[in-house]
Amino acid sequence: MSIKSSIDPKGLYLSSWSPSSSTAATSASTAAPCGGAFEGIACDDQGLVVNISLQGKGLDGKIPPEIGQLASLSGLYLHFNQLYGVVPKEIANLSDLSELYLNENNLDGEIPPEIGTMPNLQVLQLCYNKLTGSVPTQLGSLKKLSVLALQYNQLTGAIPASLGDLTLLKRLDLSFNRLFGSIPTKLANPPMLEVLDVRNNTLSGNVPTALKRLNEGFLYSNNTGLCGVGFSTLKVCTASDGINPNKPEPFGPGSDGLPKKDIPESANFTSNCTHNGCSNQWTMPRMALIFGAIGAIVALSITAILTFSWYRRRKQKIGSAFDTSDSRLSTDQVKDVYSRRSASPLISVEYSNGWDPMAKGWNGSGFSQEVLESFMLNLEDVESATQYFSEVNLLGKSSFSAIYKGLLRDGSVVAIKCIAKSSCKSDESQFLKGLKILTSLKHENLLRLRGFCCSKGRGECFLIYDFVSNGNLLQYLDVKASSGKVLEWTARVSIIQGIAKGIGYLHGKKGNKLAMVHQNISAEKVLIDQRYNPLLSDSGLHKLLADDIIFSTLKASAAMGYLAPEYTTTGRFTEKSDVYAFGMIVFQVLSGKRKVSQSTRLGAETCKFEDFIDSNLNGNFSEPEAAKLGKIATLCTHESPENRPTIETVIQELGELSIC
Repeated sequence: MSIKSSIDPKGLYLSSWSPSSSTAATSASTAAPCGGAFEGIACDDQGLVVNISLQGKGLDGKIPPEIGQLASLSGLYLHFNQLYGVVPKEIANLSDLSELYLNENNLDGEIPPEIGTMPNLQVLQLCYNKLTGSVPTQLGSLKKLSVLALQYNQLTGAIPASLGDLTLLKRLDLSFNRLFGSIPTKLANPPMLEVLDVRNNTLSGNVPTALKRLNEGFLYSNNTGLCGVGFSTLKVCTASDGINPNKPEPFGPGSDGLPKKDIPESANFTSNCTHNGCSNQWTMPRMALIFGAIGAIVALSITAILTFSWYRRRKQKIGSAFDTSDSRLSTDQVKDVYSRRSASPLISVEYSNGWDPMAKGWNGSGFSQEVLESFMLNLEDVESATQYFSEVNLLGKSSFSAIYKGLLRDGSVVAIKCIAKSSCKSDESQFLKGLKILTSLKHENLLRLRGFCCSKGRGECFLIYDFVSNGNLLQYLDVKASSGKVLEWTARVSIIQGIAKGIGYLHGKKGNKLAMVHQNISAEKVLIDQRYNPLLSDSGLHKLLADDIIFSTLKASAAMGYLAPEYTTTGRFTEKSDVYAFGMIVFQVLSGKRKVSQSTRLGAETCKFEDFIDSNLNGNFSEPEAAKLGKIATLCTHESPENRPTIETVIQELGELSIC
């Protein structure tokens, strides 16, 4: 109960955690937490709590020290919440814990070095928080660890060479932090290592050639100080870089003579120490150099922040579609500004690195002239269609985009998605490649892309789609019988079949079209047209967006249960993760509810129709079809991806259903 009051201080989400009045009279094996009523709690045969699964519940408190008193806990899953505060060191008392998922919260403070004493820890997920300090060298003692995910924090210091002692390590993600120094040679030692991601840090020095064995599993971009031999995008190390090309570390082999607490383990500075002592004559200049470098980095960081702030203020003055302040230009003012310009040709997004593909005529983009002419709209078309981005036409907003209803000059009604340039991929070739993929997607169950436009002046990119009048599937869930939005049985079956066909098209390889994973399927992404035909939206959108934006969109999906369980371990999307999300949608369509409960699943498994078929249907459904669809949903949402069917198999099974 102490844990409940701390992680759910307002009592909004864990109402089921309430000890019964008869608890005192019950035995330990039937105590309240293990009686089956506590949501997210699993116990063993002895009545001891062994698992807490509360991911995506909206929890907004702190993780209390009392968590360390659950001595038999083997799995703790608190990811995709809004928990804040520090990671309590008492977690290290959980000697049986094998999986610790605290990712996607607002945790701060340092990583407790005590975690390194946990003998059975296999998965440590602390990514997407606000953790500071260095990566504890003690983590190198976690002999059973297979996944260490620390990306998207504010970690500093060097990468501990001790992580190279993790012989069972398969995936190490340290990307998007503020780590500096070299990549330790020992980091290539783990024999089972498949993925090493150190992107977007300030690492420098000679990259160990042994890491070439990881092929595409070694990710190191945006570390301008790195160099090495055998890596296609790295320059060869030279003496002018301040690095001896014959030595794997920037400053030569490591030395045990320097105090461990003063210099990060993987820095490996050459020492002038002997058995009798150290020479300050050599050490002081070195330390001065170190602090001078740190000072320069801090100064550059401050300059970058101030520059970025100035740029944001300047951008806001232009009148972005996302600006809702009183200082925003009025519609008439915007119209006046643009009316004084000459005809506005399509101009590309201007990125900080000077990216301007339109100025180059899209050379090397792979677009044919025919495709360009059929998809390109100019800025005036977009402005006119939306009445200069009038609030009246605003359909919705997200953290990275806004959607407007528009009317093109040919009379067709469209939906225009406006994406801030800072949310798009900054690499020119990758962005253009993604845009080309979007234009190639054509299927009756995918939302059609009508065109695109990128405005250098507004700092936005626009994707123009057909407007779908009946909204999205989410609007047909949790509705009252009197609302007029209760879907007939045949419509539900047709919608399920259509979604499957759309996914099947994405997964398939046909002609020049490559197989693709959607990554973010949900009821909100399924639009319903006038004939109640489902149209899967945002297909291929991840090809345009920056990595951090893609991940930020997953919070809602995780909270609704669409995110396949293996994603939290692998960090990758596959066709089977799309199948999992599809299975969740099938449950939603059958039950008419947004939340898929355990009773819904159990009802589908046992063909207890009253537990998984929408009561608004009043019995007007086909029991054989309902039983088959329930079985499909159950198989698609199997915990193990290997046991889920392919979407091709699902489509074949659905094709055997008869629709009148």
